[in-house]
Amino acid sequence: METKKYGFYTAMSLVVANMIGTGVFTSLGFQVLGISSGMAIVLLWLIGGVAALFGALSYSELGASMPRSGGEYYYLAKIYHPALGFLAGWVSFFVGFAAPIAAAAIAFGRYFAASIGVEGEGFWPSHSTEILAVSVIVILTAVHLLDKKFGAAFQNVMTSLKILMVLVLVIAGLFAGDVQEVSYAFDAALWNDVFSDSFAVSLFWVAYAYSGWNAAAYIAGEIENPQKNIPLALITGTAIVTALYVLLNFVFLQVIPIPEMMGQLEVGHIFAQKIWGIELGNIMGIIISGLLVSSISSMVITGPRVTMVIGEDHKFLSWFSHKNKHDIPHRALLIQSGIAIAYILTASFEQVVLYIGFTLNLFTLLAVAGVIWNRVKRPSLERPYKTFGYPVVPILFMLLGLWMLYYGLAEKPKESIAGLIATVSGLAVYFIGTRSKA
Repeated sequence: METKKYGFYTAMSLVVANMIGTGVFTSLGFQVLGISSGMAIVLLWLIGGVAALFGALSYSELGASMPRSGGEYYYLAKIYHPALGFLAGWVSFFVGFAAPIAAAAIAFGRYFAASIGVEGEGFWPSHSTEILAVSVIVILTAVHLLDKKFGAAFQNVMTSLKILMVLVLVIAGLFAGDVQEVSYAFDAALWNDVFSDSFAVSLFWVAYAYSGWNAAAYIAGEIENPQKNIPLALITGTAIVTALYVLLNFVFLQVIPIPEMMGQLEVGHIFAQKIWGIELGNIMGIIISGLLVSSISSMVITGPRVTMVIGEDHKFLSWFSHKNKHDIPHRALLIQSGIAIAYILTASFEQVVLYIGFTLNLFTLLAVAGVIWNRVKRPSLERPYKTFGYPVVPILFMLLGLWMLYYGLAEKPKESIAGLIATVSGLAVYFIGTRSKA
């Protein structure tokens, strides 16, 4: 029987759903703590979008020339060394998907609890965020364990609703009557912000918001006509999200006074209340929390495919490669959800996001560098798509990635070092596993 494959729209919806979610609705409140210029905020999101697009252009070449599921795991193993690929897969397993699922679920719980006005004392109010976050992961895990076709349809519908709702928010913000006085001038204040440590650290939040631009690459082996659909899904999805992100943050700044959003996680909820009042704003907050379900769902789909491929290549982890009768890597999916739930119960939202940022930037940077190295090492490899703007595009992506890694270590050493420790632990597992296999 022929295995069901995902079409272009599902591949693109995975990219869009992975990107539009927790980051754009939660990070602005932390960015304005150290950045005062409205234009600096807009540039922050533009830079993030351009970097994501450069990454998507680079990954399009990798995905079209090496169309197998696994993302960085497969690319780095083929381009550099199996050990480096294993490290990327190890990080994807423990950090790349489980941690973003946890962060999105925490944001879902915070938004939903704030919108329904959960307050007071007792077990439910004090643990409402955790209960809601864990519940949404359990439900979506069940959905994607049952049927691939139904899971794809669910994902497509949720992503379409998400795009529609973001457009509603943007239009409402553009026509809002009470506009805040925010500076968009190219003045000294702008450049002071751009060259500040706060701007560099804020790029971590923005990079987290844009993470997911490479989502289709993780399920390359399950996409119809991957040589065509992977580049199309990555580039189209990233371009759509970049435009929406810049517009959404612009209207957030236009409607919400900066002092009111400083340090606040539920920026989207605050925005909705400013536009529609308390009651309708709460309803919109519930809808926004529902949109985060699409992000969680997309990562629940993509993450286990990486772990499955690792299990196919390494016998000591072959347990993870097993599929159920619906052609779904159910063991990898269940373990991933369990790790995400553990993050929810043990870490704060900010810690999870910063932990994700440094570690994932390291491996995406290596993958993009691999575009250049692969052309040198394997010039005869068939490349149905070649990176537009090569070699300038991958080099600029790498320079920005190195800048962010430096500031990550300098400004947030605890979370960055934790990410490096998680990576090194994977190296120990790899050598122990390969020796036991021998």
